[in-house]
Amino acid sequence: MVSAEYVLTLSCPDRPGVVAAVSGLLAARDCNITESQQFGDRVSKRFFMRVQFVSQLPEDELRAAFAALATEFGMELQLRDLSVKPRVLVMVSKLGHCLNDLLYRVRSGLLDIEIVAVVSNHPDLRPLTQSYGIDYHHLPVTPDTKPRQEAEVLTLVDHYKADFVVLARYMQVLSEEMCAKLAGRVINIHHSFLPSFKGAKPYHQAFARGVKLIGATAHYVTPALDEGPIIEQEVARVNHTHSPEDLAAIGRDLECQALARAVRWHAEQRILLDGHKTIIFPR
Repeated sequence: MVSAEYVLTLSCPDRPGVVAAVSGLLAARDCNITESQQFGDRVSKRFFMRVQFVSQLPEDELRAAFAALATEFGMELQLRDLSVKPRVLVMVSKLGHCLNDLLYRVRSGLLDIEIVAVVSNHPDLRPLTQSYGIDYHHLPVTPDTKPRQEAEVLTLVDHYKADFVVLARYMQVLSEEMCAKLAGRVINIHHSFLPSFKGAKPYHQAFARGVKLIGATAHYVTPALDEGPIIEQEVARVNHTHSPEDLAAIGRDLECQALARAVRWHAEQRILLDGHKTIIFPR
């Protein structure tokens, strides 16, 4: 039989024997572990584990074996064949730097996902998207049409069989209903300042206050605006010689870097949720 590489992620109440049970199950079935990471949270009393392994067994046989283990240990687990690329739907507005970066990384083989479609409330980024041979859907939105527009987005998620959604500077707030339907499957990116500035022209506000540190935060989307579990953050030091335009340019680079790492880690199942925070198992 042909070998396949899988990744298993799990969380369960912390107790002795979890690692031994997982590794023993794999060893008994002649599976070869190529990577293993684990963490026990002393506060939440939960255990988290990510195991990458090679197996010649059919996937359904592996799933059945892990299902029995999940029942015994009270596990929440996921198993994925790494040869199958995650399917991603990207949402944008008018700012194209994050979308452009993701498209380039995918084409260059730096990001092992398939961008199946791009959705935008503006038509501006259609030429960029279609130059990569990817479908572009212009779905305008107003407060009155928001429920209908979000229903169309969810239809596209189902149509393209998207595994998750990336908000690559999509300048609209998702409704509570949409957040609930896509819980744990939507990644957002936004600027982050110390101190924080909200509203129009944040980089101009930061310049006026003389900030010394700017950054970007990638996180999972929840109904609480920009307060979902943080996946990745990137920062840069700035000073009085930087203009508002300089700050914005630096910020765009930081956003691209943080978002790309978040997308890669999610695609590789390196992120596990621990309440309102994340457990990251990077390479």
